[in-house]
Amino acid sequence: MESEAWAQAAQLRLDLGRLLPLGGPGDGTWITEQAAVGVLGRAAAAVPGVRLESLRIGPAPLEPVSEPAVRPPASALPPGPLRIEAAFASSLGRPLPETAAQLRSALLDAAAERLGLATVTADLRVTDLQLGSETVVRPPIATRATEPAPDAAAAAPAARSLPPETGTRPTPGPVGELADVATAVPGVARLTAAWGSRPVKVQDFDDPPGRHIEVHLAVAAGHHPLDVALGVRAAVAHAAATDATRPIAVAVLVAETAA
Repeated sequence: MESEAWAQAAQLRLDLGRLLPLGGPGDGTWITEQAAVGVLGRAAAAVPGVRLESLRIGPAPLEPVSEPAVRPPASALPPGPLRIEAAFASSLGRPLPETAAQLRSALLDAAAERLGLATVTADLRVTDLQLGSETVVRPPIATRATEPAPDAAAAAPAARSLPPETGTRPTPGPVGELADVATAVPGVARLTAAWGSRPVKVQDFDDPPGRHIEVHLAVAAGHHPLDVALGVRAAVAHAAATDATRPIAVAVLVAETAA
């Protein structure tokens, strides 16, 4: 059973993709690649004559990175410029350079304006040319090309939809109270178990001394992910500081967004 649980957790991490820095080095927020790709895919769907085949977001090569203001989630990318890589099929009903330019603009604008990602370039690759102007737009492939195992695929939605930890749910006491504070911030749809773990984690460190709090959440439709994440950081830090005897640092991971 332990090996099955480990395999399911590993597959869930593959499905979520990279953990991308959201905002700047001082913002202390990250977003899963899966969530970001969903937003960019919806933006690409509005470009006529395009069918996305794959879409990835990662660090821009040869660009400097910065030290984050807070301890990042495990395996998260450091703050720095990002690159979008997209493969798409295009209709011959309009000039290919025009289609590519419009797709590139749609992807970069959505990344910056709808998410708050520091993307600097979008590399596009044409995989197919189709006669006519009709296209069938389908969601892009965010991470791995391989399909998850059946058990892992069934576990992923369940893990992401676990109820938030509150004072009356699995974890009473201070952690549950912080979960309630985070959930009450406008734009938070719910807390999530993005890595199959607790939505709110609290750790104390001695070198350097401090208390680190990490919150995983989903953002509701009509709200900007970066704004919501910053609101959660401020609210949780304020709530945790009331009885703190050591410095407080809060990191937020946006696991899902309907932006």
